[in-house]
Amino acid sequence: DGLLLFQQVPLVEIDGMKMVQTRAILSYIAGKYNLYGKDLKERALIDMYVEGISDLMQMILMFPFSPLDVKEKNLDSIKEMATNRYFPVFEKVLKQHGQDFLVGNKFSWADVQLIEAILAVEEKIPAVLSGFPQLQAFKTKMSNMPTIKKFLQPGSPRKPPPDDHYVETVLKVFKK
Repeated sequence: DGLLLFQQVPLVEIDGMKMVQTRAILSYIAGKYNLYGKDLKERALIDMYVEGISDLMQMILMFPFSPLDVKEKNLDSIKEMATNRYFPVFEKVLKQHGQDFLVGNKFSWADVQLIEAILAVEEKIPAVLSGFPQLQAFKTKMSNMPTIKKFLQPGSPRKPPPDDHYVETVLKVFKK
């Protein structure tokens, strides 16, 4: 009916708008709830971190749809990218910055994205943070924030890792 501007989801109705495109939706929500930095410089840092995390998350999101014969190889790629490319960046940022959060000393959209990426990678590779003390501390701090702690509890809206039924359903929806 024309609501899906590019004929694809997601679509979020918020503040009288029908918004599409994940990045636009998340940027709007981050701005609305003061999670997008205090100035342009902080927004640029947040955007850089979010984009990097998104690259890693893309690998995680596609993993359940890997053919069985390449699943192990794809898991190795996720581990390699997480431990050698992405997590070292955030380890260094947190260490040099000396604050609890990635940008300024205030909780931002980038922190939400990073904790989600850490949890998603840990679901596949439990000991992935073993060489990253700053990220371990970050995960502990973020996981104990009241709203995040509540969200991580059993029975919360957080989706479990995709199982075979989920993969089958998605493939059926996309007719693959």
